[in-house]
Amino acid sequence: MKNRNLMVAVCAVFIVLFIIVPIPNFLLDVLLVINIALSFLILLNAIYANDALSMAAFPTMLLFTTLYRLSLNIVSTRLIIGRGEAGEVIQSFGRFVGGNDLIVGFMIYIIIMLAQFLVITKGAERVAEVAARFTLDAMPGKQMAIDADLNSGLINETQAKERRKRIQREADFYGSMDGASKFVKNDAIFGIITTAINIIGGIIMGMWKQGDTIFEAMERYTILTIGDGLVSQIPALLISIATGIIVTRAASEGNLGDDIVKQLFNSPRVLYIAAGACILLVPILWQWSLILVAGMLIYLGSRINQAEKKVSKQEERKVEQQEVEEIRKPENVVTLLQVDPIELEFGYAVIPLADKNQGGDLLDRVVMIRRQLALELGVIVPIIRLRDNIQLSPNQYVIKIKGVEVASGELMLDHFMAMNPGTVDEEINGVPTVEPAFGLPALWISESVRDQAEMMGYTVVDPPSIVATHMTEVVRRHIHELLSRQDVQTLIDNVKTSYPAVVEELIPKLLTL
Repeated sequence: MKNRNLMVAVCAVFIVLFIIVPIPNFLLDVLLVINIALSFLILLNAIYANDALSMAAFPTMLLFTTLYRLSLNIVSTRLIIGRGEAGEVIQSFGRFVGGNDLIVGFMIYIIIMLAQFLVITKGAERVAEVAARFTLDAMPGKQMAIDADLNSGLINETQAKERRKRIQREADFYGSMDGASKFVKNDAIFGIITTAINIIGGIIMGMWKQGDTIFEAMERYTILTIGDGLVSQIPALLISIATGIIVTRAASEGNLGDDIVKQLFNSPRVLYIAAGACILLVPILWQWSLILVAGMLIYLGSRINQAEKKVSKQEERKVEQQEVEEIRKPENVVTLLQVDPIELEFGYAVIPLADKNQGGDLLDRVVMIRRQLALELGVIVPIIRLRDNIQLSPNQYVIKIKGVEVASGELMLDHFMAMNPGTVDEEINGVPTVEPAFGLPALWISESVRDQAEMMGYTVVDPPSIVATHMTEVVRRHIHELLSRQDVQTLIDNVKTSYPAVVEELIPKLLTL
């Protein structure tokens, strides 16, 4: 650790010395190569970083790399203007890009510099500002969420401290990135100014001290300026890209490559549509490359589709294997000995009344029955078990108390039950029956005469209401059989929460269960 700190301190001192002390050409070549390698290293680390905090020192690295490039620009400017040379690296870059046409080379350099300044640097700066603002605004909500998880027992104190520390680090990081992005922006501006100084100052010094003509001076110093600008701007461009990657990956949890592949090539349908668009452009552009790209997209989509089907089949086999293993497990016979306090069994034709997917509301009515009886009788009604029974006739239902059948009934699901309250003199056509809950005479009528029956004064109810009313009356008549000692103890414990003194005085001193 001490050696690392010493190395960073020594590097910082040497960066400052490079600005003041002249250095030879070969050493400048080495330093420029180190700058390029360092830029690639930072870019690759930004690409493979799982989250922004894995490069928490990135703002400080931006400061050091910017200062390092500025010192190299000053050193190269001193050599270009003073000696008319700046080492092999700068000259090689200038000749490679410019070639035999200096204007083309200079235009390429201008395009690279403008792309960095107007596109990447501007965008990274804006994203850094917004990320810092929203991160700071979200801090109170995140702190409250951590406190809520801690109070509910989802996390312990150590985990809460780690999460708070991470939130603080995120706020510090994005706040630092907001300021550090200005380094990248101003570095690009400095590169533009340095280019103008190198060309103008170089031409003046070449004509004045070297005795060159204006065309010879322009040729020599333009090549050196292009080389110097590219050697400094390419690493700056790489670091600007790394800055943009870091600040735009706040919601990402994996590395950049995995995220791009998963999100861009996730849907075969999208790839097929893109391939179709390329094929539609073939009659317009007549490029064989369009057919090649379309074929690659179709092939990639088919491979992804096959992979998805393979994964789906593997999951189905896994589920089937789990079901087989579940069947092979030794059965727990003890659970079969348990008897449900209340059961409602029905034939297959009555299933739609209990199935929510088919519009049935019988389950909701059962919940209301338990609530209603609890309020009326002051006892806790046990859970009512609903199940279908193929041994019953399709429209029949049976109510059981502790496994013993105590009541039954039969429904006509496409009809309504009409009962005469005793005040109706007119008769209506229907199938005679008996209301199961109270044993009253009734009629099954079709829906077409329902309104007529209601206007005549009949009481008309639907099949779910018949079952619910019957269930309510059966439970009310057998509540003494359903009330157990454990239920009484539960009621006493409930009363004890509000009146502990009364309960403790009565039980077990005067009464026992």
